[in-house]
Amino acid sequence: MTEPAVAADRDVPLNPARGHVVAWAFWDWGSAAFNAVVTTFVFTVYITGSSFGDKDVISAQLGWALAIAGLLIAVLAPITGQRSDTSGRRKFWLGVNTFVVVAITATMFFVQATPDYLLLGLFLVAAGNVFFEFAGVNYNAMLAQVSTPSSIGKVSGFGWGMGYLGGIVLLLIVYFGFIHPEVGLFGVTSENGLAVRVSMLISAAWFGLFALPVLLRVPEYRAPKAVRRERVGFFRSYAVLGHDIARLWRTSRPTVYFLLASAVFRDGLAGVFTFGGVLAASVFGFSAGEVIIFAIAANVVAGVATISVGALDDRLGAKPVIVTALVGLLVSGLVVFFLHDGGQIVFWTAGLALCLFVGPAQSASRTFLARLIPPGREGEVFGLYATTGRAVSFLAPLSFALMVTIFGATYWGILGIMLVLLVGLLLLLPVKANQEQIS
Repeated sequence: MTEPAVAADRDVPLNPARGHVVAWAFWDWGSAAFNAVVTTFVFTVYITGSSFGDKDVISAQLGWALAIAGLLIAVLAPITGQRSDTSGRRKFWLGVNTFVVVAITATMFFVQATPDYLLLGLFLVAAGNVFFEFAGVNYNAMLAQVSTPSSIGKVSGFGWGMGYLGGIVLLLIVYFGFIHPEVGLFGVTSENGLAVRVSMLISAAWFGLFALPVLLRVPEYRAPKAVRRERVGFFRSYAVLGHDIARLWRTSRPTVYFLLASAVFRDGLAGVFTFGGVLAASVFGFSAGEVIIFAIAANVVAGVATISVGALDDRLGAKPVIVTALVGLLVSGLVVFFLHDGGQIVFWTAGLALCLFVGPAQSASRTFLARLIPPGREGEVFGLYATTGRAVSFLAPLSFALMVTIFGATYWGILGIMLVLLVGLLLLLPVKANQEQIS
């Protein structure tokens, strides 16, 4: 059963300019600087390395830092989205939050490879996650501006796929330019973590550059007069939010159920990314360079899968795509856990299988919700999407940290992440896929 098309009066062009789609997707391409390089395969691997202390202890500390960041996002994301809708400055706030992330990424250059800099590194990763999520609220809200009801799955998949492909190119640059050679470009070596630290500067410039097309090419959002909402103060925004949630519960309860289910499984998906590089290095003995080589292969698999599945999303609906992807993730993740003693070949095979399913689940989750949102409330509802996700965003880091703390070995964190994905799948199964648009 497929989700319904967006209502005919949705304020989207019948044929969005192809240039707008490409410009919008380039933000995803650039965001690989944070998603792939900072939080997954380079910087988090760097700060959980032996130069900073005991690997298992630091892995748990990283989990706690990200859990705290998630709580901040949960409190603030729906308000930032709601206010960008009412102010008509959705693109403006996308730019502000994006370039805060760029500045934070550049600041990671100062995290030297000693225990004295661990706290700074953890703080920057957590702060970057907060502002990256705020930027994502506005970016996701723009999906309806650059797609039609019949193409939204394809456009969303194209964006996610561009992110993975951008990750490939950037990882190749930092690996062969700085991390792999004994003496990299500009005479950079690995002494005191310099190769990784310079890679953070490259990543910051990469994100800033490829964020420009959407900011320069896609028009700023203007809500139709019929749905324009009154601007209110910051604290009053919470009262408006409470009223909207109550109305959503009364008029579109399946949407509430989906928000809750997706909150859980999306946190599990985030956990796969966040701790994937850490697990590769700590459990399977990958060197920093080998982690990046795996990351490049992983992004190829994820990018191709996500772009390809976008057409199926439009044809079959988002829910079948999500369910299939979550089942595939669970099977692959359990293989990694139970065969962790099998060496790197296990992580290469089952880890790449995980990557086959992550992107389609993320993209289809975004389109499931985007098909339901009325014009003028995209930022608010995607803010709720971020908030429901971040309201439980402590689950994967906490589950990972608890498993590692209790059993004393990093590989137990795999089981913690799989548990979160399983709960998300069980919550999703009873959600009706055929829904009416939010009123």
